[in-house]
Amino acid sequence: MDLTTRYLGLTLRNPLVAGAGPLTGDLENIRRLETFGAGAVVLPSIFEEQIEEEKHLIEHMDAIGSDSYPEALTYFPRVASYALGPARYLELLRHAVAAVDIPVIASLNGTTDRGWIQYARQIEEAGAKALELNIYIISTAIEIGGDEIELRHLSILKAIKQAVTIPVAVKLSPYFSSMGQMAARLAEAGADGLVLFNRFYQPDIDLGQLALLPNLELSSSKEIRLPLLWIGVLSGRVHTSLAASTGVETADEVIKYLLAGADVVMTTSALLKYGVGHMEALLDGLKSWLSARHLDTLDHVRGRLSLRNVANPSAFARANYIRLLQSYQPTI
Repeated sequence: MDLTTRYLGLTLRNPLVAGAGPLTGDLENIRRLETFGAGAVVLPSIFEEQIEEEKHLIEHMDAIGSDSYPEALTYFPRVASYALGPARYLELLRHAVAAVDIPVIASLNGTTDRGWIQYARQIEEAGAKALELNIYIISTAIEIGGDEIELRHLSILKAIKQAVTIPVAVKLSPYFSSMGQMAARLAEAGADGLVLFNRFYQPDIDLGQLALLPNLELSSSKEIRLPLLWIGVLSGRVHTSLAASTGVETADEVIKYLLAGADVVMTTSALLKYGVGHMEALLDGLKSWLSARHLDTLDHVRGRLSLRNVANPSAFARANYIRLLQSYQPTI
């Protein structure tokens, strides 16, 4: 059975990708994910704040004693010897690239282009096959309009594309006023791929302590509907790769995303819940489903139920919304 997949211009042995998360920050886990069948891995995101902190700390330590006498500068190690977050990230990336044959994709998480440019170049030099931009912008300033947020996404993408030659994917939130147009604009601006979607972590409230709780909840299969909708709408209509992310617990979600038109399917929460060996279960489930239908490639699956191919396109539109509401029978 041939599950070969193209994503970001890269050739993957299958469409299953270990998404950015704590597990992919460990070299042994990356090796095991390859053994269990992953087509590619995305390293955990390195945050803009970490990059800026390291830069400022190095500048501060280099400056200490510089106004006294030259020997004072020898008290502090040079930049290359620091082992802070970003430096360790590059070290992990180099080791991962050397340790596995599947593509290793790096991930940057931030809100501006200023702190990313130089580090993006270092990521490319360290051997990453591609770069995922996890643009995490929650504007709490009510005077900032949606157009400014959209322009910031485009600005970040263009700056990174000018800085590196490796493929660049943009991991998006679903909260744009016109998701389709934003996807098209990013594709036109040079995005090699779009990852749908980033999960924004909203706080909860502890009623006993009267305090905000920044809880982290893993995704579940119930969250598949929104990315499934937009994968189906965008498939074949934007000239860029599409990666599905969120709610992938079983092979069923993998298959649904592929039918909607995803090039690859990413899973993170399921690997945290069930361990890295769950990657093999997802792959086996996909193979079994294809084999039961006498399909030996993904050509007859991918995009078969996308908006442009489905027999009933109203399933994606307002007409279906009206029909669903009118046909619902409440339980009394």
